Amino acid sequence: MKKYRLPIILLAVFEAVAISLWLTKDNLFYLINFSYIGLSVSLGMFLLIKKYKYARHLVQLLVGLYMLIYLGLICQENMQIEGFWYYLFTGVFEAATIHYAVAKIFGPLIFGRGWCGYACWTAMVLDFLPYKKPKEERKKLGWIRYITFALALIFVAGLFLAHVGNIEHIMFYAFIIGNIAYYLIGIILAFAFKDNRAFCKYICPITVFLKPMSYFSLIRIKCDKDKCISCGKCKRVCPMDVDVTDNSRKRKNGTECILCMECVQECPKKAL
Repeated sequence: MKKYRLPIILLAVFEAVAISLWLTKDNLFYLINFSYIGLSVSLGMFLLIKKYKYARHLVQLLVGLYMLIYLGLICQENMQIEGFWYYLFTGVFEAATIHYAVAKIFGPLIFGRGWCGYACWTAMVLDFLPYKKPKEERKKLGWIRYITFALALIFVAGLFLAHVGNIEHIMFYAFIIGNIAYYLIGIILAFAFKDNRAFCKYICPITVFLKPMSYFSLIRIKCDKDKCISCGKCKRVCPMDVDVTDNSRKRKNGTECILCMECVQECPKKAL
């Protein structure tokens, strides 16, 4: 049972969140919502352990489509960063604020950037593009994420300062337009840089939250130095250019790891 420890821990964490929010908010939706996400992620980890090739993509579709179509389009909740600022400014601990607290602010202290690897509806599409292994050197363009982060904050703050009416409707349309823009930019960058995850590395504003919190993540890829033969295969398959052979928290691109397990599956000596 030891090898199934990770999916069990993840399921327990999500169930704890689900039950806590259900009882404190007196809303059955939170029990169903986080239980569903927890079960999906745990199923994916279980299938990864069983070496099912498309395990992670299955989870991306289960969680990503649920959040994009059901929560975003049907329930008309803006789950992008604009929605987070909107609910934060209105002082309401609902929808996007809870989502960000669990998945992108406090959750990464436990599971790092697992959100990016298993639940992001933008990456869900980008990961099906042909450049799963980066073909070129990483660009020094990470500063762009801070601009997109600031623009989202300025956009929502401007709506409140201008006392614009029907902000709820504006947030819904911003969700639709924002997602279309993310997909287009992500696809263009993937082909331009020959890297499916170029959008995640340079543009995505969510990483401003994720990167510092992921530094302290409890769940990390570690290397058994006694088994490692320094073949370099793990570095070549890593979509985020992480040096997983270095166990230090200061390792190269350490806060970029999305726990995709490509390195673990590629390692010929099972050192990871």
